[in-house]
Amino acid sequence: MDIKHLTYFKTVTDFSSFTKAAEHLHIAQPAISMAIKKLEAELELTLFHRQDRKISLTDEGQHLYQHACKILQATEDALLEMQELKGLIQGDVRVGIPSMLGSYHFPPILMAFRHRYPQLNLTVIDGGAGKLQQLLETGELDLAVIVDETTSDFLETKVFLREQMMVVCPKDHPFAALESISYPQLFAEELVMFNSGYFHRNVVDRIAAESDVTPNISFETNLIPLIKSIVKQGFAISTLMEMVIQDEPDLVARPFTKSVWLDLSIAWRKGGYLSHANRTFVEFLLEHSQEKKKQDKAR
Repeated sequence: MDIKHLTYFKTVTDFSSFTKAAEHLHIAQPAISMAIKKLEAELELTLFHRQDRKISLTDEGQHLYQHACKILQATEDALLEMQELKGLIQGDVRVGIPSMLGSYHFPPILMAFRHRYPQLNLTVIDGGAGKLQQLLETGELDLAVIVDETTSDFLETKVFLREQMMVVCPKDHPFAALESISYPQLFAEELVMFNSGYFHRNVVDRIAAESDVTPNISFETNLIPLIKSIVKQGFAISTLMEMVIQDEPDLVARPFTKSVWLDLSIAWRKGGYLSHANRTFVEFLLEHSQEKKKQDKAR
């Protein structure tokens, strides 16, 4: 089976179009069509339904697609490892980071990493924990920050941060006078929350399901400044990490009566090849985490 034909097959499937696949691969469309026909002839199977200029995978095609993803990813890993053995280190780190951590926890870490390793290229992708995990599993990301409770069997993880999820409200809100907030108290309030797929929203949805209540979510946004503005003006309250409001005198954070802890991990594909550059980033992040824990204990 020709690797090139598998590449064409996967690209056509990803774009649901021979034309778009050809444009993406910068080759002529007839070349892709011919390659797919050869692949189908070799396997003696029909891989695509072709109707009214629309294509979709047959059952056989769906099975092959799963294998193609694994084979092409393994091929890419092998080539990268061979290049590194020859000393041709690519020096690229692609890491996915949820917006809250990307805005408030990671900036000094990323700057320190760039200062220590100026020869490495660093690309940061923002997204919800669910989306980042999906990109990680498909090989579109090398590393991603996820919440440990969402970990799949396809990932290796290392916890680098444990933070408490807090209820955030204006300083003149009745909650500000309390030491902790119960789940029923939270769900009795109007809420501004991240969209589904972001780890804070996922945790709140899980708690609501376990409490058999429907959260009163009035606003949904992934823009942290907008969340803080809505809370400040008293339209709703939210849940955030305390680090997010450290410089916000008009906001207060209170823990839940039944504490909600988030174990945040750096993750990568299990069994996949982790390049020297990515291993260096993981080691640097874990080293930074240990140093911060020592500093916090010394205070």
